[in-house]
Amino acid sequence: MAEFSLAINEEQEQLKDWVHQFAKDVIRPAGEEWDEREEFPWPIVQEAAKIGLYGFDFMAQAMFDASGLTMPLVIEELFWGDAGIGLSIMGSGLAAAGIAGNGTAEQVMEWVPQCYGTADDVKLAAFCVSEPDAGSDVSSLRTRAVYDEAKDEWVLNGTKAWITNGGIANIHVVVAAVDPELKGRGQASFIVPPDTPGLSQGQKYKKHGIKASHTTEVVLEDVRVPGSCLLGGKEKLDEKLARAREALNKPATESSGKQPAMATFEATRPAVGAMAIGVARAAYEYSLQYAQERMAFGKPIIKNQSIAFMLADMITEIDAARLLVHRAAWLSRNGKYVNAEGSQSKLKAGRVAVWTTERAIQILGGYGYTREYPVERWHRDAKIFDIFEGTEQIQQLVISRAISGLRIE
Repeated sequence: MAEFSLAINEEQEQLKDWVHQFAKDVIRPAGEEWDEREEFPWPIVQEAAKIGLYGFDFMAQAMFDASGLTMPLVIEELFWGDAGIGLSIMGSGLAAAGIAGNGTAEQVMEWVPQCYGTADDVKLAAFCVSEPDAGSDVSSLRTRAVYDEAKDEWVLNGTKAWITNGGIANIHVVVAAVDPELKGRGQASFIVPPDTPGLSQGQKYKKHGIKASHTTEVVLEDVRVPGSCLLGGKEKLDEKLARAREALNKPATESSGKQPAMATFEATRPAVGAMAIGVARAAYEYSLQYAQERMAFGKPIIKNQSIAFMLADMITEIDAARLLVHRAAWLSRNGKYVNAEGSQSKLKAGRVAVWTTERAIQILGGYGYTREYPVERWHRDAKIFDIFEGTEQIQQLVISRAISGLRIE
């Protein structure tokens, strides 16, 4: 286990600078265009793959860093460039995390590389959990997985909602109910391989922000996948279901295994926090420069306490959120969560991103409210961090349950 430290080593510093340069030279100049187009930015992702920024080797290096800090460092720089494009580059990582968190070693080695493809043949992956009637309430999924013992196949039926890379992905990781009576304890994760019949893209959402990220429904109609595509394997699932059935009459605080979706989200919430910090930092740096250059009443507006104090609060909140994210990333990597620190980091970072980008608009005044300046786009992008991978209120619920040991409803 790595000793607890928030110090960034020389290799991480160099990596951070390298990613920042790509974000500065390639991502940020393209942000406005792809926001307007509302299309997946294939050219940018392909360019990231060519330099080694998008791919299995890079993501494995970042994910398995013993300090846990490499991933949030990389993500912050990408999202400093642009959140929609950043999510297009990082979107496959959620599916990869779902495989790594729930699959066997053999499944990880077989499927995670396929989530990314190669520099010459880029692939995407999608993690499919939310549904039209089950967003925050993950325990109420209606998508069903039924085992066909004669063929050793699972048959999936249902509709998933709000899926990043949905329909255009090569690999879909689908969380489905195998025993609805057990709710969250009766769920499992499945790999849907490329070109599997019955999986299709539903509606594509027209979003408030992160418009470059491809977000759709995923429809599953009698989708058949081999038994080997059940993450973790059938023996492990049967054991988990047996424990869950025995626990039906026990107090809710007694656990019989993590939900597949929750296991993934617990691991990725610090990463989402880092995304929010990247957007917040972009807005802070832009408004700081603007305040130093903008003249009013014969002096730069930063010389007014009302502006200077806003900027002082912005950098303080950003630094505080980053420290929470880095702490959570280290704890997650080393299995040391105690009081839902991952949820704490995402809760704080999401709030900071929304507040900071709103303050940036205020500093720019009327200009900040126009699309001529990027802060209005960053404000639109920031709001998603209060919503996806668990809303602000869900994070509060998770944290309150962790600190109290009670089933807060």
